[in-house]
Amino acid sequence: MFNILPSLNGLPEGVAKTPTVAGIGTQGMTDFRKPGYGGPCPPKGKPHLYFFRLYALDSLLNLPTGAKRIEVDQAMNGHILATGQLIGTYGR
Repeated sequence: MFNILPSLNGLPEGVAKTPTVAGIGTQGMTDFRKPGYGGPCPPKGKPHLYFFRLYALDSLLNLPTGAKRIEVDQAMNGHILATGQLIGTYGR
């Protein structure tokens, strides 16, 4: 998700899997080729690490809905003020 409103201090549960979410921001394209977070889905076996990153930017990103991660990463280049990261482990 990008262009999250700076007035937000959290995200609600169950955010709609739509290209834009009113009052929140814009969603990019996932590995599942759909907008919106789909949750972890590792193959059976060894647990996988999942990285959740948050970036504070000095401007909105001029990207269309459905932008791919590489496009978001490139658009953020030179605009990152601060970052945060949460790493989760999940296996099945």
